[in-house]
Amino acid sequence: MVEIETNLKLKCLRSDNGGEYVSEEFRRYCADNEIKMVKTIPGTPQHNGIAERMNMTLNERARSMRLHCGLPKTLWADAINTTVFLINRGPSVPLGFKIPEEV
Repeated sequence: MVEIETNLKLKCLRSDNGGEYVSEEFRRYCADNEIKMVKTIPGTPQHNGIAERMNMTLNERARSMRLHCGLPKTLWADAINTTVFLINRGPSVPLGFKIPEEV
């Protein structure tokens, strides 16, 4: 689904080794599609610091946008999606202050 929406190939899937991504069928799918699986220890979010920090950033920005605009909590998912859209289209340090479309 991610590849369909973004028209980009998924290269790496990072998970906490939870039950969703451990079936043999899913492992075969990843191998067949050259997707690298990276697993951390379940229940230890500190091992996945980048993702945890991004989750906090998304929540903080979405909450700020929602409150600033006076939107109800029922639009929380829309605020998160808008935040992700804006972050993904903004310049970033690892990309040399370019936006992903320029790279």
